[in-house]
This record gives sequence, structure tokens and C-alpha cells, in this order.
Amino acid sequence: MSALGLGCMGMSQSYGVPDDAESIATIHRALDLGLDFFDTAEVYGPFLNEELVGRALQGRRERAIIATKFGFRIEDGRIMGTDSRPAHIREAVEASLRRLQTDYIDLLYQHRVDPNVPMEDVAGAVAGLVREGKVRYFGLSEAGEKNIRRAHATHPVSALQSEYSLWERNLEPEIIPLLRELGIGLVPFSPLGRGFLTGAVQRAEEYPEGDYRRSDPRFQGANYDANMHAASLVRKIAEQKGLQAGQIALAWLLHKGEDVVPIPGTKRRSYLEQNIAAVSVKLEPDEMAQLDRALSPEVVSGPRYNERMMAMVDR
Repeated sequence: MSALGLGCMGMSQSYGVPDDAESIATIHRALDLGLDFFDTAEVYGPFLNEELVGRALQGRRERAIIATKFGFRIEDGRIMGTDSRPAHIREAVEASLRRLQTDYIDLLYQHRVDPNVPMEDVAGAVAGLVREGKVRYFGLSEAGEKNIRRAHATHPVSALQSEYSLWERNLEPEIIPLLRELGIGLVPFSPLGRGFLTGAVQRAEEYPEGDYRRSDPRFQGANYDANMHAASLVRKIAEQKGLQAGQIALAWLLHKGEDVVPIPGTKRRSYLEQNIAAVSVKLEPDEMAQLDRALSPEVVSGPRYNERMMAMVDR
């Protein structure tokens, strides 16, 4: 796949007002520029984002690698908890195939670990879908070390999707070494810190109702001030190189290894083009070290999720 993917969630929810025409144009532009990896999920919308991606890729399906996710119980447009029972996985996949207007999913993730369903049952259910040709590869999202091992022992896990960026480094002590031991790729979501690492952000209360960042602890109060200060080095290095701060943040991730494929999200062609240009940005070892220190875990202020959302992370 391409060195970068495109996170499509924000085209349908969480960040600003949807613009389907521009979003579809952005997906088409991505393909024209050689970006072929598109990330969606049934819960984005819910359901709207898969439908959007499906429309955008009509007539272009063979050029694209589509990743989607299962694992939530959705009722009346609301998430009512996790559900990774094998029968539900099959129902979710059949529905995703219809919305995406395709007969196979390239990469199928369990969106969050379900504490009520053994990981062996989850991996076994996906293995059955692989044998049937409805799924090509199996992935996990925000899974912890034990469940990664259990899943991989049942059916090979090709990728782990988790939050990882300059300002969220929780994977470094244990998860990344495990992925490399097992030969599993890493797909970092929110690689730009939900826009924070670009510098183009506001305080939580300045975002409109419905925007995810209103409830993000790192955008609130004293956390916001501390994090703006910590991220100032990203902007400084960008200015020295004549680049955008977001390009530096993406280049930092890309320098972490060829097994790391970030999926910055955008619904605008202009930002897509900026992000793709990060692939050619070169960071010197001393610049990488400076960035590592400036945004080390003890420097970043506030948890990455609120308490309810953190409870769904398998670590």
C-alpha cells in the first residue's frame, strides 16, 4: 500500500460540517496522487461513511485498498456497547459489503476488543470470512498485548490500528516491539493529534456543538496551554524548513519505519496534498531527537480520551 492512507471518518462526523462532493473529490485526488489506502468503519456516521466511500470508489475499486471495522452494537444511530459475537461479525460484514458496493474488504479490523467474547472466537470468525473471500486481511484496533498474541495465534493479524503520534506515545514501551516481533504493521490514527500538531486549533469551548474536540481533555483549560507550548517545536522546525507543521508531524511518524502507515484524515483536497508531500520530507537524527524530547509522554498534558472512551481501550 501507499506510505500514507486517508482517514475518512471526518468526512461524515466529528469534525465540522460534512461536504460529500468535496470528500468524494478528495478520495479521487488521493488515487490520482498514488494514495490507495482508505480507512472507514460502520460506526462512522453511523453507516454514512461507508456509503460515501463506496460511492467514491465506484469504477475505481480495483485501485483501492479499503479498511473497515466491526465490533459495536448500534441502535437508532447510537453506540450501545461492543458486540463481537461471531454471528454479529458476519452480519456487520455483509452490511459493510453492501454499503461499500464491493464483494470483498481488504482489511477488516475489530474496532474495539469485546471483553465478553474470547479473542479466539473473534479471530476464528474473521478467518472464516477470509476463507470465503469476503475479507483479505485481519486487523485489530486499540488492542493490548495479550489480545494481540491470542488473535495472532488463531489467525494472522496483519495490522494494528491505534492512536500514535508525536503527542501520543503509549505504544512505544510494549506494543510496537510486539508488533515487530510478530510482523504486524502499525496504522496510526490521529497522527496529527486531531489537528493540534498542525497549530491550527482552538480551545475546546470554541468548537461548535457536535465537534469531538469540545470534549477532548487535551484541548481544555490549562492542558491546552501546556500542549500548545510543547508543540511549538514542531512549528519552529517547520518554519526553518519552509514546511507546514503537520508535514513535520507526519514525517516524524514515517521515519519510524516502513511498517508504520499513518492515516491522516481530511475532507479537503488542499490538506490531502499537503499531507502527501510529507512523504518526501527528510528529518535529521538530531531533529528527530529534539521532537522526541519536546513531546515526550511526561510533557503532554491531559489524557487522550475522556474516562468513558478510555474504558474501551484494551490497555
